[in-house]
Amino acid sequence: MAMDIAKEQGTAKVEQRVVYESGNEMAAYAAHQINYHIMGYFPISPSTEVAQFLDLMKANGQHDIKLIPSDGEHSSAGICYGASTAGGRVFNATSANGYMYMLEQMPVQSGTRFPMVMNLVCRSVSGPLDIHGDHSDLYFALNTGWPILMCRDPQSVYDMNIMALKLAEDPEVRLPVLVASDGYFTSHQKRRVHTFANREDVLKFVGEQPPAGFPHTLDRNNPITVGPYMNEPDYINNCYQQSEAMYRAEKVFERIAGEYELLTGRKYEMLDLYRMEDAEVAVFLMNSASEIIKDVVDNLRSQGIKAGSIAPNMIRPFPQRQIAEVLKNVKAVTVGDRADSYGAHGGNMTNEIKAALFTYGNKTTQVVSRVYGLGGKEFYAEDGHHLFSLAIEAANKQKVEVPFDYYGHTPGDAEKAPKRVLNPLRFEDLKTGLIKVTQNEETGKLGVRIPPLRSLTKKPKRIAPGHGACPGCGIFSGLELFFKGIEGDIVALFHTGCAMVVTTGYPYSSHKATYIHNLFQNGAATLSGVVEMFWERKRRGELDHLGLQDDFTFVMVTGDGGMDIGMGPAIGAALRNHRMIIIEYDNEGYMNTGAQLSYSTPLGHRTSTSNIGSVQKGKVFHHKDTAQIMAATNIPYVFTGSEAYPQDLVKKAAKAQWYAQNEGLVYGKILIACPLNWISPDDEGTNIVDAAVSSCFFPLYEVERGETMITYNPEEKGKRVPLVDWLKTMGKTRHLTKPENSEALAEFEREVNRRWQILLAKHEHPFL
Repeated sequence: MAMDIAKEQGTAKVEQRVVYESGNEMAAYAAHQINYHIMGYFPISPSTEVAQFLDLMKANGQHDIKLIPSDGEHSSAGICYGASTAGGRVFNATSANGYMYMLEQMPVQSGTRFPMVMNLVCRSVSGPLDIHGDHSDLYFALNTGWPILMCRDPQSVYDMNIMALKLAEDPEVRLPVLVASDGYFTSHQKRRVHTFANREDVLKFVGEQPPAGFPHTLDRNNPITVGPYMNEPDYINNCYQQSEAMYRAEKVFERIAGEYELLTGRKYEMLDLYRMEDAEVAVFLMNSASEIIKDVVDNLRSQGIKAGSIAPNMIRPFPQRQIAEVLKNVKAVTVGDRADSYGAHGGNMTNEIKAALFTYGNKTTQVVSRVYGLGGKEFYAEDGHHLFSLAIEAANKQKVEVPFDYYGHTPGDAEKAPKRVLNPLRFEDLKTGLIKVTQNEETGKLGVRIPPLRSLTKKPKRIAPGHGACPGCGIFSGLELFFKGIEGDIVALFHTGCAMVVTTGYPYSSHKATYIHNLFQNGAATLSGVVEMFWERKRRGELDHLGLQDDFTFVMVTGDGGMDIGMGPAIGAALRNHRMIIIEYDNEGYMNTGAQLSYSTPLGHRTSTSNIGSVQKGKVFHHKDTAQIMAATNIPYVFTGSEAYPQDLVKKAAKAQWYAQNEGLVYGKILIACPLNWISPDDEGTNIVDAAVSSCFFPLYEVERGETMITYNPEEKGKRVPLVDWLKTMGKTRHLTKPENSEALAEFEREVNRRWQILLAKHEHPFL
C-alpha cells in the first residue's frame, strides 16, 4: 500500500525521532519509555519478543522495569494483578493459548478496577497447534471487561501503547486495557515509525503516577479489601459500574486521541475510514488486513466503483453508533472476521455490526459475513477484490445469496487423504526379552541386567528419521537411548516443545507409536486420563478384541521449560500415583520459542530473557531441581540420566517401565544438549553433557522407594572436573569465566557443591 508521507509526518509539537522497527519492538520501546514498575511474563510466540527486547534494554540499564519470569501465563496474570493492586504501573504481553490460560484472571482484574496494559499479539488458538496470526484469541477477550485498542501497523502499536496507559488510568475509566496487534504480520514486520524523542514528553503525556485518589494495598493509613465476596444486589451494582466505565472509555479515548494528535500529528478516531464519504459498497476488516484493502479501494475507485473500507481502532467498547452512521448510505458491506464464532452464523464482528444496524433502524444495508485468514493465512489484494465482489453482488441484487461462509478454505480430495507410510511397530520386535528386571524380596528394590548395548540396536526406533530438529539436537538421541530400555508397546504424550513441533508437521508424523499432544500446562493430567481409561476399559473387558500381548507403557515427554508451567499437573499426577512415566529432556530453557530463560536455566547463563549487558550478567537466580521436587511426592522411582552414560540410562529406563506398569508414577530427567542456543559445536553434545555430569552440576542418581543412590560418582573415579571446564564449552556461559564475573561464578560453584554434598549425604543415609 502506498504510504501517505504527509499524514505520517503530521504536525508534531514534540520532538520526534524515526526508527525502523517491528510491532513487538515498538511495544517494548513504548514500555521502556513509560518505565513501568513491573512486567510479569511468560514466553509464548509471537509475543515473546516483547519481553526479550525489554530484557536486552534492561541488561544495558535503559529502564528500571522489574521483569518477573513466571511459571506460566496464569501465574504471569496473577503477578500483574497483584502488582497493580499495589499501586504501580504494570505491563504484560501474551498470545493465543497463553491468553486462554490466563483468561480466568482477566475479569478479576477488570472487575476490581485495577489498571494495567497488556499487549495481545494475536495468534491462532489450538488445537491443532498453529502459531500464526488470526483473531481467535482476541475474540475471547471481548467479554472480559477490558477496553480493547486495535493496531494495524508498528506505528499504531507504539501510539496505542502510550494512549492505552492514559486510558487505563483515567479516573472515569480505571480499567485494564488490551492492545491487540497481528502476530507475525504486525509483530515481526518492520517499518518506519515516529516516536517521542524524549522520555520526559511521554511521561508528561501519560501523567502522574500513581494517579491521585487511586486506592492501593500499600497505603497503611487507608487499608482496603480487594475482591470481597459479594451477594446478589451488590454484585449487579458492581457490574453496572464497570459497564458504565467501559462505555465512558469511548469518550475518554476520543479525548486522549485528540490530545495525542496535537502532540504528534497522528490521528486515531474510533473508526479508521478510507474513502467512505460516498461509498456504496464497503469492506470491514481489522488490523493488518485493513491496510491492504485500501489499495483495493483505490483500484475499484479507478474503475468507477464507489468503494470504501472501515477498520476499528477500538472494539471494546464497540463503536456501534459510528458504525451505524458510516453505513447508513452503504448498499452492502462484507465483514471479514479472522476467527469464527462457531454456530453463530457469523463471526463476532459480523454480528456486532448487524446489531448496530438493527439498533439504529437500518434495514437496507446488506451484510455479507466471511471468515478468512485463519492460522496466519496471508491476505492479498486479490482476496480483498473477492470480498468486494461479494458486496457488489449483494448491492446489485439487494440480497445476500450466501450470508455466511468461510473464504480461503479448500475442498478435500479423497485421493489425497494422508496414507500410512510406516507400518506399525511389531510387538515381537519391541519385546526382545534381552533386558531382565528382578525384584529383591526383602528390600523390594529392582535389579536390572542388560546385554551389551550393541544387542539392543536391532530394536526399532520409536521415532522415525527425517524430523526437523536442529543439527546436534540431543533430544532424540537421548530419548531413543531411553526407549531402548523400554520393552513392548508404548503410548506417548508430548508437551508442546521442540520435540513435538519438529516431529509432527501435518500431514506427516515421525512417531511410529500412538502419540498425543497437549499443551505445556496439562500434559500430565491428560495422560493420567488416558492411563486410567486404559485400566478401566481393560477391567471391563472392552479391549480384549485388540489382542493386547502385554500392557502399554505410558510415557509423557516434556522439556523446553515444560516443568515450569506443567509442574502443578505433574505433581498432581504424582500424588495420585498413576502408572505412567514422565521423562523430561532438560535443555535449560524455552528453546522452542527462542531460548528464553526457564526455571531450569542455571545461575548466570545467558538466554534471550537473561541477557548479558553492563548491568545484568545472565540469569539472576538458581536453577530448579525438578528431580528432587518430584522425589518429595514419594513416588516409587525418580532418576536422572545422560546419553554420555548409556548403560546407566538404559538400566534406569527398564526400572522406570517396571515401576510404571506395577506400582505408580515414575519421573526421569535427562540433560540434553541444545547447540543452537547453548552456542556450542553441533558434534560436541555428548562431551558437553558428560562434562556437566563430571563437574557434579548434573549428578546421576536414582531415588528408589524413597532411598537415594548415586549411580555415578566422578570423585570416586578421580574424574571430577572443575565447573569452569564445563562452562567453557558453551558460548552462553563463557562470560562467567571472565575475571569481572568471578563473583557470579563463585556463587554458582557454591550452589552446585552444596547440592552435591546434600546428595552425597542422602546416598550415605537412606532415611534422608
